[in-house]
Amino acid sequence: MCAVSVPRRTLARPAHRQVVTPWREWAAGGCDLHRSVGGCRWDCDLQSLGRFVVLPLYPRWSNTVYRLAILGVVLVLASPIVVPMLYVRSTYNTNQFVPWAQPVDFDHRHHVRDDGIECLYCHAAAERSASAGVPPTSLCMGCHAQIWNHSPLLEVVRRSYFSGVPISWRRVHQVPDFVYFNHSVHIARGIDCFNCHGDVGAMARVEQVQPLTMGWCLDCHRRSQGATPPRPPALSVPADSWSASLGLFFKVVARNRDVTRLTTCTACHR
Repeated sequence: MCAVSVPRRTLARPAHRQVVTPWREWAAGGCDLHRSVGGCRWDCDLQSLGRFVVLPLYPRWSNTVYRLAILGVVLVLASPIVVPMLYVRSTYNTNQFVPWAQPVDFDHRHHVRDDGIECLYCHAAAERSASAGVPPTSLCMGCHAQIWNHSPLLEVVRRSYFSGVPISWRRVHQVPDFVYFNHSVHIARGIDCFNCHGDVGAMARVEQVQPLTMGWCLDCHRRSQGATPPRPPALSVPADSWSASLGLFFKVVARNRDVTRLTTCTACHR
């Protein structure tokens, strides 16, 4: 036996740890205890005298699971506030770039570009009333009683003219009922239809290109201040729904926020 006595408590293996045998030390000539006592040949229990290695309780991939779980909890708690804010700033709420189907397949490109018809010829009420309105069927038949008077595409127009029942056009541009908007005021100030409606003459089906939100209207009114008459410069039109949403998400805060005759609340809410 070895001349050095080792207390029994040193050889005892703790019950709460898992021991891994140091096989490399065994191959090198013994454990640390053997080398410290002069290399004796005592047959010690390497599992008891070896280094204690504590294994992790959970695998490494569990860290990723915990992080994802915490992130999910944060997103769930923030969603009642963040989701509505994202929705109102998206084109799903503003209805931009939605080509609405109409009862009559009316192509503005043909009437505006090919025939050179002005906007106010069909929407004459925009000069003298709050609403631009839609032309009556009699105005359409003024031309189409002689041109394409037997075309099946205009059957709805002819039926409406002879029956006296107006065509149920689908409205594309609409502001809430609590917003006061007057077309005649804007037309009298020389504001072009393009600023709000875009290039309608290039649309096969009319679609809304501007958000028509409160912030968008205020930006236009702020740019109109200081001009005589107050007329804003030509507004840029977003190219698609993605750029329109980015414009709403990353909107630049106006520097001049003074309350004036054009930016007061009663200008649009009466």
